[in-house]
Amino acid sequence: MPADFNWAIGGEAGDGIDSTGKIFAQALSRAGRHVFTSKDFASRIRGGYTAYKVRTAVDRVDSVVDRLDVLIALTPRTIEENLDELHDDSVIIYDGERTTMQDVEIPGEITGLNVPLKRLAEDAGGAIMANVVALGAACEVSDFPVENLDSALKKRFGDKGQALVDNNKEAARNGIEYVQEEYADEEFPYELETTDADYVLLNGDEAIGMGAIAAGCKFYAGYPITPATDVMTYLKGRIEEFGGHVVQAEDELAAINLALGGARAGARAMTATSGPGIDLMTETFGLVATSETPLVICDVMRSGPSTGMPTKQEQGDLNMLLYGGHGEIPRFVLAPTTVAECFWKTVEAFNLAEKYQTPVFLASDLAMAVTEQTFEPDAFDMDDVEIDRGNVVDAEGVAEHQTDKGQFKPHELTDDGVSPRAFPGTTGGAHMSTGLEHDELGRRTEDTDMRIEQVDKRNRKVETAKEREDFSPREFGNPDSDTLVVTWGSNEGTLVEALDFLEEDGIDVRVLSCPYIFPRPDLTEEFEAADDVIVVECNANGQFADVLEHDTLQRVKRVNKYNGVQFKADELAADIKETLEA
Repeated sequence: MPADFNWAIGGEAGDGIDSTGKIFAQALSRAGRHVFTSKDFASRIRGGYTAYKVRTAVDRVDSVVDRLDVLIALTPRTIEENLDELHDDSVIIYDGERTTMQDVEIPGEITGLNVPLKRLAEDAGGAIMANVVALGAACEVSDFPVENLDSALKKRFGDKGQALVDNNKEAARNGIEYVQEEYADEEFPYELETTDADYVLLNGDEAIGMGAIAAGCKFYAGYPITPATDVMTYLKGRIEEFGGHVVQAEDELAAINLALGGARAGARAMTATSGPGIDLMTETFGLVATSETPLVICDVMRSGPSTGMPTKQEQGDLNMLLYGGHGEIPRFVLAPTTVAECFWKTVEAFNLAEKYQTPVFLASDLAMAVTEQTFEPDAFDMDDVEIDRGNVVDAEGVAEHQTDKGQFKPHELTDDGVSPRAFPGTTGGAHMSTGLEHDELGRRTEDTDMRIEQVDKRNRKVETAKEREDFSPREFGNPDSDTLVVTWGSNEGTLVEALDFLEEDGIDVRVLSCPYIFPRPDLTEEFEAADDVIVVECNANGQFADVLEHDTLQRVKRVNKYNGVQFKADELAADIKETLEA
């Protein structure tokens, strides 16, 4: 029996794939099992292949693998798309009474369970519950207690009345009983162990939203765009409880301008978008930096360029985040490496923005945005959240930063590059800022000496941050290995799990995962100590590899994936092995 269990449901957009998958994921987490999910969906409301995969184990799981144990196939294409992941012990649950599924052939030694999902759902109260019948059948196949599914069904449908909850419970039991009666002679090699553990199920977008609230964000402006929309939907209805506001703007340019206004008013402010939205925000991004306004801008990356593949994963925006905008713009770029880090790096992004009065890019991606993962509740202990609003002066301290005429200097030249900041309404702190080059008072100037001093001051903040902050990478594997593998962003979990596959082949590696893209750690010594350096990332050209080669003046090997699908642990291990042998 495998240490983990892999389940999936697939069909067309509009078939309830996402809600069904989430119900099963919640049922597993409520049973004290760890969960890691992945989604494959088309950028359309109806039609097009879509799937939801759940990997679950008693021990923590951090990636998906190329294996499916139970597949609920609502269309023939579902079987075709997942054929390479099925094995002899796999079980396919399908409705042979469905017109498109009547002539389905189950490949190889795989077990096919022909379950009349629609008819059994109608017996329970409505055809719409066909997927819940399939969940019941999956519970029987995997020896998973249906009571845990009951709990998830109550959470999903409880606000719509007990009658609907009861109908869904009946539908699940119809699926169980049908398999018990019609396939009594089948022996399934699966038994899902349950524990008393209590886990939280969270995806990356939700973790970013939760981190924003924990960090004291009071204003969010955004425009719906896949895959960043869930940040806004999470905040709406929640941030208001903490005195905050969410505004849906007419487009991305308006969104960042609104967020800039909120930040200038003294609120911790944020916007989130994807690559096309970052394009539109770039003009205002320069104003944010020049006016030294603290603002968090989240980029949930997807496949590009142009509209690209809106529902597919990629890490292709790195160069834009590092260098986007005309002129030379100081900035910070943080890239959370796990769903949990989406929470903590969001908190850190707000602190960095205000401590250094600089825009901060928070770089996530679609894979992390939609991936749901289990965590122990104390993984997000609010008592561990520290809020640092930086060099804010009040009415008592403002006099130290005024001219002889009592004028406040919001862009005062300082040794560390960080000027004093006065919130609107602070007595003696009235001031102005402009996108034009300005003097210490914020008034426009073309004085050449002042221009140099202001540019140097803004750049000096980055150097100050390098001295004061810890931008170290996260390290895994064998620290003494001669093979160094470096990655960034959402690849961390997959790469860490790939270490087990590599170890089976007698390959040990040292892994560095970098959540700080700018400023970033100097890896020169680590590169020089290694015989082989491999950089893993999800883009075609190796954008992070280019950056590291520039930093270290050393060539690296590259493992790149850019087909719109994130790495899988066994696949990545094979790619690393092949790269070392080349």
